[in-house]
Amino acid sequence: MSDPRTTAPTFGKLIAPQAWQTVDLISDLHLQASETATFEAWQTYMAQTPADAVLILGDLFEVWVGDDAVAQDPFLAACAEVLRQAAQKRHVAFMPGNRDFLVGQDFLSGCGIHPMSDPSVLEFGVGQILLSHGDALCLGDSDYQVFRAQVRDQAWQHEFLSKPLNERMDLARGMRAMSESQKQRNKVLADADPAMALAWVTWASADCLVHGHTHQPADHPLGKGQRHVLSDWSLDH
Repeated sequence: MSDPRTTAPTFGKLIAPQAWQTVDLISDLHLQASETATFEAWQTYMAQTPADAVLILGDLFEVWVGDDAVAQDPFLAACAEVLRQAAQKRHVAFMPGNRDFLVGQDFLSGCGIHPMSDPSVLEFGVGQILLSHGDALCLGDSDYQVFRAQVRDQAWQHEFLSKPLNERMDLARGMRAMSESQKQRNKVLADADPAMALAWVTWASADCLVHGHTHQPADHPLGKGQRHVLSDWSLDH
């Protein structure tokens, strides 16, 4: 396997119309029915933000087992309605995260949401901003990178989504429990690999990098520009 720090990924592209004045970048809401404060804050924000565009950089949902779950889950249906109403007022785009990488085109199209690939370059005015969920940058979390390669494989996803919904939900609960157990054993929080982050910014000819995933909001200098880490929205804890 080639070293990801020496192999450029395929960058998506979003060119902001001249009329856009403000673009909001959010990530890591981890929406779930048991956390009502986070949902309500997000619902209010999506309805009231004055931004011309909202770009969601992954982990909007705590877990996603397939678009067909929405019809049987009132909470997911409520989330879909929030997205649908917001998309009628402004450009809303979604980039998959490590929790909701199975969000499909059927769901996005039904809500009027634009898909974004990870990573993508936002051309906004005279600047170029590199956007990512951030999990692919955390090379130090080797166990997760193995898992990520497995579940991002199209064959794996096809097999998983072909299973009955109840079975998928049980499997997802098992994967979440395993993830939490690994977090408890690992005392060091995963962070983006600095060399890889700089390589991405250089390859993309970007001015800075914005990502989420790590839940460690901060600004980090790079050899070129800056790496800005978004905050999570965990308002129930």
